[in-house]
Amino acid sequence: MNQVSGKVVVGVDGSDSSIEALRLAALLAPALDAHVHALYCWHFPSIYEGYVPPDFEAYEGAAGKALAEAVQKAFGSEPPQDLTTELVRGPAPEMLVRAGDDARMLVVGRRGHGGFRGLHLGSVSTACVAHAVCPVLVLHEDGKARTHHHRREAAGRGEHG
Repeated sequence: MNQVSGKVVVGVDGSDSSIEALRLAALLAPALDAHVHALYCWHFPSIYEGYVPPDFEAYEGAAGKALAEAVQKAFGSEPPQDLTTELVRGPAPEMLVRAGDDARMLVVGRRGHGGFRGLHLGSVSTACVAHAVCPVLVLHEDGKARTHHHRREAAGRGEHG
């Protein structure tokens, strides 16, 4: 097997768009001379800080299970040979941007839970686009590409094409 010299980092959270991001990254990685690096960010909910002693092992175990399930959903029983996975404790925007520092590309899903669904990116994808030093590819929530139809006037005839 040829050694690749870079990585395509994929933010994984178990959503449909992150699973599709894994699949797309696996298709793009060879052209970028890279392997796929699936990154799952987790943290202890801050609402409980100071009230409940954190059981970090339980949270990390749940995150590891979610990451394994996402990889299985994306690739079935045959994930790419050079796929690497990583669990990182910390806020997803910061951890993904940091992981992108030495990546060929960062691929994330767009979930956008705000009131204007479809009009803006989610907070994680927005942070990645704004702060990552590598190219960032954002997939829609359903993991599907959007087709935009443009009307164009034919030169000088006023016709639409």
